[in-house]
Amino acid sequence: MSDTNYRSLIMVRMGELTLKGLNRGRFERQLVNNISRRLAAMGDFKVRQTHSRIFVEAAGDSSLPEDPGALLQAITNVFGIVSASPVRSFAADMAILQDQATDYMQDLLADGLSRTFKVESRRGDKRFPLTSPEISAQIGDILLNAFPDQLTVDVHQPDLTLYIEVRDRIYLYSQVVRGQKGLPVGMGGHGMLLLSGGIDSPVAGYMMASRGMELDAVYFHAFTYTSDRAKEKVIDLARQLTIYCGRLRLHVVDFTEIQVTLRDHCPGELLTVIIRRMMMRIADRLAETRGCQALLTGESLGQVASQTLEAIACTDPIATRPVFRPLIGMDKDDTVLTARRIGTYETSILPYEDCCTIFVAKHPKTRPSLKEIEAAENGLDLDQLTADGLSRIEEVLL
Repeated sequence: MSDTNYRSLIMVRMGELTLKGLNRGRFERQLVNNISRRLAAMGDFKVRQTHSRIFVEAAGDSSLPEDPGALLQAITNVFGIVSASPVRSFAADMAILQDQATDYMQDLLADGLSRTFKVESRRGDKRFPLTSPEISAQIGDILLNAFPDQLTVDVHQPDLTLYIEVRDRIYLYSQVVRGQKGLPVGMGGHGMLLLSGGIDSPVAGYMMASRGMELDAVYFHAFTYTSDRAKEKVIDLARQLTIYCGRLRLHVVDFTEIQVTLRDHCPGELLTVIIRRMMMRIADRLAETRGCQALLTGESLGQVASQTLEAIACTDPIATRPVFRPLIGMDKDDTVLTARRIGTYETSILPYEDCCTIFVAKHPKTRPSLKEIEAAENGLDLDQLTADGLSRIEEVLL
């Protein structure tokens, strides 16, 4: 390859993991692995990390697709990434940069329309003979002379910005696609998400995955009281979460007989909390077998009867591991906005009820005490009910 040629790459910018000090290398390696795994089904790519950047390029003699949109989307959905850009990479030489910038701008102006522009340069390699402002000034002047009828300068709100990064090579680009930020999945432990068919729990899973937590999920299905469409809806939600968190194992618990038993033996006004406690028991035991260090729920304080402070205080003692509630102080509108952004909202609002809604009392008690809940459970073989739930689990690998 001659020095006047260029390579097409995707340049990835890392987020807060660059602040991790002595642990930074572990986070970077995990992020590289996560990107590689996410791209495995899309082709043969080489992913490498250098300093504060990660580069994705086609392996062997192949090249990146002319329209890298799908590739950029897959990359920027990986947690730990601030943004990514399709770039031209070539030798760090000013004469080559001048030719490449002119050729690149010609492609950008191929529609014949006029544009305002500016040039932003960043000289990471201080051995390069020109400073960042000098690079920008020279390239800007060359482009104005090359395209006098189409380009004018606007340094405040330009139609397009030409970015130049000088490192071991020069990287030239104009497009910046925002990423999900956060931390690489796999660096924040392992959690068991109680996933319903509603709006909240998928958002809670997304938020904890954004902090680097690997997810399993458990769904409580009450067929025939709920249809198999409700189950498929939850599987679809779990599948949508994998866009961000990667692999996910969904555990579908046959909850019908357990829920009927609780309904027949417990006071109706306390049933919602008692059912919730049984779900916690099963999820906690399942989390133990899966090596999960925490339970995750989509509860928001005061949103429904089972999410008052008193009701939460009745369910927490069931768990032998921490219960994380990332939405606990969020407004419902904010949760809906997040659900829309991550693509789960339209699935969540499909009209297929989950098991949490079918046995709700007309007037559930909003301030139950732990003492009266335990009294209502007296006479139930809770250990056997838990074992029954654990023995009736279907696993869905996504």
